[in-house]
Order: sequence, then C-alpha cells, then structure tokens
Amino acid sequence: MAARLPAGERPTLRRKARVFGFFSRYFHRYFRRHMNALRLARWGEPVIPEGAGPIVLYTTHPAWWDAAVYILLADKHFANFANFAPIDAEMLKKYGFFGRMGAYGVDLESPRGAADFLAASADILAREDSAIWVAAQGRFMDVRARPLDLRPGIARLAELAPHAVFIPLAIEYAFWEQRGGEAFVAYGEPIRGEDLAAMEREDRRLHLENKLTAIADRLSADVISREPERFVSLLEGEAGVGGVFDLFKRLVAMLRGKRYDPAHGKRDS
Repeated sequence: MAARLPAGERPTLRRKARVFGFFSRYFHRYFRRHMNALRLARWGEPVIPEGAGPIVLYTTHPAWWDAAVYILLADKHFANFANFAPIDAEMLKKYGFFGRMGAYGVDLESPRGAADFLAASADILAREDSAIWVAAQGRFMDVRARPLDLRPGIARLAELAPHAVFIPLAIEYAFWEQRGGEAFVAYGEPIRGEDLAAMEREDRRLHLENKLTAIADRLSADVISREPERFVSLLEGEAGVGGVFDLFKRLVAMLRGKRYDPAHGKRDS
C-alpha cells in the first residue's frame, strides 16, 4: 500500500525530526502558560514491550488540547520513536508544515480518503521505530459519552501491521483549584497486533473499544476524586490567577515574612 503513495505524500519522507523537536519545545511553553498540569494516573504508566515497534496509540478525543498532549507524551514516553498522527486533510493542505512534524492528512468521510489513510499508515507502520497517535473516535466527543464509537479505520491497522503493538490511551480535562485546566491521561496494557488481526473486523473494533472504555472509566473515577496523589505530575503550568488578586497575595506574604506562592489553594503534584 505504501508504494502507491507519491514520494511527496509519504509521511516517513516528509517528517523532519528537528521540526518535531521545535514544536515539542513550543508546546511545552504553551501548555505551561495556559494549563495547570499534565497528570498521569499512577496505575496508567505506559508499558512498552522490549523490542516493540511499530506502536499504535489509539485514544479518546475530548478536546482541542489532544494534539498538544500527544506531542508532550511523545516527547516524554516515546522519544525513541518517530511519532506521527493523522489530522484533517483540509487542515494539512492549509498548514503544510504540519507534515514536517509527522502529521498526515485523513478524510474518513469518503472511500478515497479512507484508502489514503490506510496507505499513509502502512508507510509509517513499515518502520519498526515508528509510533502513530490516532484519535480513534474520529471526532470530538464528551468523555461521558458511551459507547465510545471508535471508527472502523483503527481496526484495519492491525491487518496492515500485525507486528505492531496497540496501546489504548484515555485523555480527560477538568478544572480543580487553579485558574488553568488540568489534563489527565492513562495508558492501558499493550495489545499485540497479531492477536487483533486474528479477529473479525467488527469484533476487533469492539475489542479495542472495550479496552479503551475500561481505561477511560477508571481515569474518570480518579479525576472525579480530585485527589492529586492518585497522579504523577508530568508537567506543571504557571500557577496563580493574575492581576490584583495575585498582587494582594504577594503583599500579604511579604508582610507576614513568608515566601509568596502564586498557587490558589493546594497544588499537589
């Protein structure tokens, strides 16, 4: 399938590691300015089998921030892999430089678009050092919506690459005690592509969906608890609410001879 793609459309030839590195640094700064923390569930650490590759990380898709979270997690946990992610084909046409950081276009509303997605994915999965991050629901969906309704394309990837490892990843966002939002993530146990490929397509899709649903439900329970100790903080933002309120807190701390802490309430990591 990969051979069908013109050289200019092959994700593995378009991606440039230095461009991905630039955007990784950018999104670290951007996240810290606009969010309070990126938190990983203590039970949801990524498990990468020795010698595994390629890897397909299939995820829930609750918000715009997902793409930034992909980049941050790729840098944190999958730095030894060449990371890729499908995005809307029209967006890629408008912002072609995304292709240099590992994005490739997808239009799953048309048969041709689905075929192009599979061809591009096959090009990537032919490399053992690659990882694909897929928003498997294909559209933004509330974290409470059930069923997750994964798109059929995620199940097809196991046919293209039975040697791949599939890892479910749940993502959720909430506001706790700080001005900025909290991003929460949890990985599930890896699934061998060859085990998936042995199933019928719809059974395979449902198996992947059930695994991701279980992770998402468990993560939501931890988020609802509002107990930071259930998580490991991977990245922290700039605390405080700003303006006059922060100035007042700074003056009070100075008068009391205490160190100024911009955080509102507790800020456990």
